[in-house]
Amino acid sequence: MGWSFPIGRLFGSELRVHATFFLLLAWIGAVAWIEGGPQAAVVNILFILALFACVVAHEFGHALTARRYGIRTPDITLLPIGGVARLERMPERPAQEIVVALAGPAVNVVIWAVLSLLLGASGSVETLAHIEDPARDFWGRLASVNLFLVLFNLIPAFPMDGGRVLRALLSMTMGRVRATRTAAMAGQAIAFLFGFWALASGNLILLLIAVFVYLAGQAEASDVTMRELARRISARDAMITAFEPLMPDDSLAAMSAGLLRTTQHEFPVLDPAGRLLGFVTREAIFAAAQGERAGVRASDLMVTDIPCLPLGAPLSDVLDALGSTGTPAVAVVDPAGHMLGYITRENIGELMVLRGGNGR
Repeated sequence: MGWSFPIGRLFGSELRVHATFFLLLAWIGAVAWIEGGPQAAVVNILFILALFACVVAHEFGHALTARRYGIRTPDITLLPIGGVARLERMPERPAQEIVVALAGPAVNVVIWAVLSLLLGASGSVETLAHIEDPARDFWGRLASVNLFLVLFNLIPAFPMDGGRVLRALLSMTMGRVRATRTAAMAGQAIAFLFGFWALASGNLILLLIAVFVYLAGQAEASDVTMRELARRISARDAMITAFEPLMPDDSLAAMSAGLLRTTQHEFPVLDPAGRLLGFVTREAIFAAAQGERAGVRASDLMVTDIPCLPLGAPLSDVLDALGSTGTPAVAVVDPAGHMLGYITRENIGELMVLRGGNGR
């Protein structure tokens, strides 16, 4: 996700923070300082950090449960409106999707129970109404917010947890694509209600949540539709076959000339036998040219560990490889390992537009 940076790894997932999260901290601190002085600012900033620790725990609830079904979570990103766990994919079995979706709210229930039973925190609606007041009980406020997170996330507004449960239940009686579209439409209707409420009350955070729910639901519906279509298309149908390769010892001048001579954004680097060694991207060539690295070779710039798939592999496998590895392309090879072509996100998008229009 753009404008985010890593702060560490936990349970095999990279933990990232979006730059705007610090704007939220600054805003919370400034408002509290103006109203109650430096002590109030410190208390409220610590409260926000504790709250987002609960959000991280919520997202790891999803991530660790998904791991039980063989689904990795490359990263979890903290945003001003919450957290986003980027799972490689959602389980397609309805029961598994329900378990993964409910695992997050279940973590918040556990946190609330610990705060209430062990620390004697008294979360309530009245406490929630004054959540920004640093004079209120710190742990009581945190307990109240965790209960709110449970109820809020269970709203059937796709792609929130309640929306995913709704999609899973609908997919038991209708196709997954239709179930996703229905759940996304329900989520977008709720997003409109959130938007009107936000505009009427002047609540900026609620407005951001409404926009996020609307756009994320639309994106999820498009992704599921694309994956359903991808199951009926093979790598053979999507691969780029007209390309200009590089050799490992090609100079920066040769790479730059290839960049100007072609429309390629990535160049496969092949050995003399035609087997793939890696890919050099357009961005890498630009960076080397701007850095005046005249003696650099293609082998110095190439990205290695490129996934290789056979001609008959379904395009859904290509999408999984592109999504899980962050690779610039997936190579299509023959049984002997010779490169026949490659597939990028861009040409998959073009293919989906062409195939989606006529359903074939």
